[in-house]
Amino acid sequence: MSRQRIYATVKDLFFLCTKGYQEQPKRASLCSMLNLGVPFAYVHNLNPFVLQLTESFGIRWYALAYLAGFYATYRIVRCLAARKLSPLSVDMAGDFVFTAALGTIIGGRIGYCIFYSPELLTQLTSAPPFWGLLAINRGGMASHGGIIGIMCACIYFARTRHLPALHLIDLAAMSGTIGVFFGRIANFINGELVGRPAPEWLPWAVKFPQDIYLWSNAKLSALSEIVGNLGIKAGQWRQWLEGSPFDPTAQHNIESTLSQIIAKIQAGDLIIKSEIAPLLVARHPSQLYEAFGEGFLLFSALFLLWRKPRKPGFISAWFLILYAIVRIVGEQFRMPDPQIGFQIFGTTRGQLLSAAMLLAGILCLFLWNRRDSVRLGGWKGALRSAQR
Repeated sequence: MSRQRIYATVKDLFFLCTKGYQEQPKRASLCSMLNLGVPFAYVHNLNPFVLQLTESFGIRWYALAYLAGFYATYRIVRCLAARKLSPLSVDMAGDFVFTAALGTIIGGRIGYCIFYSPELLTQLTSAPPFWGLLAINRGGMASHGGIIGIMCACIYFARTRHLPALHLIDLAAMSGTIGVFFGRIANFINGELVGRPAPEWLPWAVKFPQDIYLWSNAKLSALSEIVGNLGIKAGQWRQWLEGSPFDPTAQHNIESTLSQIIAKIQAGDLIIKSEIAPLLVARHPSQLYEAFGEGFLLFSALFLLWRKPRKPGFISAWFLILYAIVRIVGEQFRMPDPQIGFQIFGTTRGQLLSAAMLLAGILCLFLWNRRDSVRLGGWKGALRSAQR
């Protein structure tokens, strides 16, 4: 590398780190020299398994994220109950969290099928799990559905234990944001719910190999050399691509090969990783944005709002308002679900659902705050009680 080339590279790095990004597209010498498209783009290679027992079975980070969220909720609820800041008793804390967990899972799955893939509700098969609704590996769950499920679970638990339902929803709303934080981190580890293409100046852009699952057959033909690392000849690969629209076996072979490519990258295969990197689009790590916004930021805001006792429903209403705002903003960096695409005025399905949630939250705040009810909770009271 010549002295002039080194100087240009250092100059670009200095400009990137010190003078902002407004003019970065004009200074593309660093990107073109390294042939990266987006500087410093990280190729995602995280393994979704904490402990992998077989090819498709093991302990996943996603499962641990849910467990961590439920455990955090239990500790917060138990803390309030132990300090007599909630009508919920300490003995009820575990049952309440278990009921809320069921509401999260059931509501999240039903919500995904209704809001994003309604065809799953009518798909019946002869193989387990026999019903598209139960095939959680197809699409997963929807956070808006999970919120509705938690609210229903809290109402059910309140009626069976003669407790104020809105207060239980308050407890679930604030503590549940911790679960959202862990869940979004797990989304990033899984390489799912990826972000939109990133601008050239973004230094933390990420390239997700999982994008290849959505490629057309014409674009998949660019993987001819890469599949050679798996023992598949280029001619065989092209034959599968040509026959896949009509041949189920060819389609199965293609999907299996793509899964092998992803698995190799996750296992640390540097050759395949380096060969596929130029073919991938650098994207916003929107999952991490959402973890910060929907998780940490939202928890912090609700924590401050509940510093003193509040009327039941006050925290829940603010959760609906703040979550909707954060989600609408976050969706600007996230790709819409491929089977749905963009909606009216370039919005996403998540933004439309969040807009409805925002209106509901404002209405609930107005109505619930007017009720004549006893104020409950309050972290200031909990801290004073702990110091005695």
